[in-house]
Parts: sequence; C-alpha cells; structure tokens
Amino acid sequence: MEQKALTVTQISTYFKQIFDAEEMLFNVRVIGEISGLSVVRGIAYFVLKDENATMSCVCFDTSNFSYENGDKVILTGTPRYYIKGGKLNFNVQKIEKAGLGELYQQFLKLKESLEKEGYFDISHKIEMPKNIKRIGVVTSREGAVIQDIINVRTRRNPYIDIVLYPVKVQGYEAEFEIAKGIKFLDGYDVDLIIVARGGGSLEDLAPFNTKVVADAVYGAKKFVLSAVGHETDFTICDFCSDLRAPTSSAAAELVCKNVSEQIDKFQSLLPRLRQAIQDIYVDKFTMYTSQAKDLLHYFEVKNSAYQTVLLKLLMKLKFNAEKFNNDIINKCNVLFNKLNKLNPNEALKLGYAVIKKQNQIKSVDEVNVGDNIVVEMVDGVIGATVTKKEK
Repeated sequence: MEQKALTVTQISTYFKQIFDAEEMLFNVRVIGEISGLSVVRGIAYFVLKDENATMSCVCFDTSNFSYENGDKVILTGTPRYYIKGGKLNFNVQKIEKAGLGELYQQFLKLKESLEKEGYFDISHKIEMPKNIKRIGVVTSREGAVIQDIINVRTRRNPYIDIVLYPVKVQGYEAEFEIAKGIKFLDGYDVDLIIVARGGGSLEDLAPFNTKVVADAVYGAKKFVLSAVGHETDFTICDFCSDLRAPTSSAAAELVCKNVSEQIDKFQSLLPRLRQAIQDIYVDKFTMYTSQAKDLLHYFEVKNSAYQTVLLKLLMKLKFNAEKFNNDIINKCNVLFNKLNKLNPNEALKLGYAVIKKQNQIKSVDEVNVGDNIVVEMVDGVIGATVTKKEK
C-alpha cells in the first residue's frame, strides 16, 4: 500500500512539536565562538561554532549586547524550529563571556611571536617610492576592491599602470595564493605592491593573519602597502607591511598623486621662478658692472686705449646676461606648456569628453548595445545607454 505523502506544513509542524516537547532542550547552556554577527532592528543574528559544527542563533534582547565576532561565549536558551522559514534557530535568553575566541587567541599568539622575531620593527620598513608609474595589486579579481583602486587611479592620475595578481582573499589555502602573488610582484616590473581586501569577520580575514603571508610581506624587497579590512580591522599583514591604509581607496589615494594638482602647483611656482631668475640676473649684472667700472677707472688713468676695450667687454657682458635670462624664461614657458597639455581637464575644456564603462573606453569594440556608460565632461558626468554602434 502506497504511503500517503505529507505536506511541507505537516512535516514542518511535526519537527516543531518534537523540539517543543523535548524538555531536555529547554534553557540549555552551549559554549562556542561568535561568528557572522549582525544586528538588524535591535535583533542580533549570529552563528555559534566550534571546531566541527555551527549553530544559527538569534537574540531578541540586545539592550546590553556588547559582543563581537571571535568572542567565546556561553549561551543559555532554547532551540526553536520556525515552520515558515524551515529553519532551526537557538533562541538566546542569556549570554556570558567565556574568554577569547580560538581564532583571536591564535592571532594574538602569532602576533606576539612575530613581534619578538622583529617582523614589525620600524628599522626594517622602507619608504614609499616618490616617482610611481606602475602599481602591483594582490586581491580578488571579482571584488569591489580592485575597482575602487582603478577608480581612484583614473580620477587622480590615469597615467599610472595597475598590474593585478588575482587571488582568493578568504577560504581554503587563500593564504598561499596571497603569498605567491606578493612574491611574484616583488620580482615584477612594479614600483610597489598593494595587498588588499574588503572588510569582514575575523574568519574572513584569517588568511592575512598567517605566518606564510607574514613571511612574504616581510621578505619583500619592494614597498608593501597593506589595505586589508575596514579602518577598525588590524591584521598580521598590516603589522608586517611598510605602511597600512585603512581602506583600499585610501591606499590608492596615497600612491596616486593628483597630476592636475601637480600641474597647478608648478603653474603657481612659475612666477616665483621667473622672479628668482630675474633677481639673480640683476644682482650679477650689478656686481659685474661695478667691477668693470672700477677696472675702467683704473685703466683710464693708464691708457685710454683700454677704455674702448673694456666698454666693448661691458656691452658683451650685458648682452650675454640678457640672453641667458631670456633663454631660461623661454625654457620654463616651454616646460609649463608641455605639462599643461598633459592635464586631462584641458582637453575637456575644449569640448572633448571621456567615455567610461568601468575603465576609459577607447574603441567601439569595448562596448555592446545595452551597456551603461558614463560620459565625463569638464563640468560633470552624464549617464547613458548604448543603443547603436557602428564602425
């Protein structure tokens, strides 16, 4: 005889009745480590875990909730099966701190060990290069981090190249990919290396808290800038690096000097340069004229023939001094004009525009009908959609 099929509601209700009827599960105490914590509308959602298992938890009373990811806690509560969501949660009535979480303890232990070995010493850190033309980046290909770096570079100095070494930034063996990327770029034609990822829990950032990544950063001959996590996150990678940035965008701001600002600064200094050259010319000409006059007076008494010779020398000196002054000013003007032509804003002032999708678009082959693009003009940007393309 064929067994009658139960509805989802019937089987779910049966599960709920089992948990509700089991008195042994009422007000049970469970110890574990908090992970994946989020507080939404006054309700805390998180996972309690140990080495072999995880359990979804919910705490409705967060008035005195002061716990973070990685905290080791003892929960008192009751498991509840929710029919509508088909999910088993542990409803928390009480939380007690049980000491630091295992991951955080491992982090502190490694940090202490590496600090004793000199991995964090200021004397080992190197200065950031001044003339940066190419940046190496170790991060995920798909994440928002690399796009943030590209956007800042494009806005501040589009002439800087970016070389991406794509890696996993969390999960199984991610630390080995990260270390391999650092070593590869350390031997590649880049001026410095940025190691970056977005924020996350202590578990998410775990690959950057490993000895293998610490060795790669510490052993790098090139400048390493760490931009891992959010501003409040600190990792072993941060401590070993030559400099830490609070975010990936901040890292890009540090290494990409604004070319427009550099041109404006040179333009503001040009009048002072001209005045300095003029002052040198006047001082030197006055000194040489005075000396020539003294000589002229001396020889005038001796022989009038010398007077003519000295007058010619004096005129020649004046001509050469004026020529020198004009040559310097002309060279400065030529240099300023060349720099000004490199300013992307000058082209935009003439009515030209920069078309971008993610990066600047240089050919119709880079877009398809339906793509969203941005048209950047001198006074703002316009969003548009490609409806037709021809070559």
